[in-house]
Amino acid sequence: QVQLVESGGGLVQPGKSLRLSCVVSGFSLEYYGIGWFRQVPGKDREGVSCDNGNEDSTLNADSVKGRFTISRDNAKNTVYLQMNSLKPEDTAVYYCAARRRSYYFSLRTYEYDYWGQGTQVTVSS
Repeated sequence: QVQLVESGGGLVQPGKSLRLSCVVSGFSLEYYGIGWFRQVPGKDREGVSCDNGNEDSTLNADSVKGRFTISRDNAKNTVYLQMNSLKPEDTAVYYCAARRRSYYFSLRTYEYDYWGQGTQVTVSS
């Protein structure tokens, strides 16, 4: 019954913003940490941003620091990824994933147990 469903992707111009949403069901979001990942053809899936489900701090990949922000609303069972100042190299399929809440942060794909199906983000003029 565990499900994660991403939405909000689309085609945007460089420099513009986009907000992705991840609605979870089948488990209590408050007990899980959430990570956002992205993947392009021919490359490994890479971590973008994550929380740990225990505190307000977050971890971001160097490539998106200062531009992307992860946030959550446990009452709405929803996690967000606010993406600002988008670049063509941000083009990818974006996935949200869940792992049991912890006291550390991780952008390692293998530490996440549940995955959404992804949403396409294309940054192009």
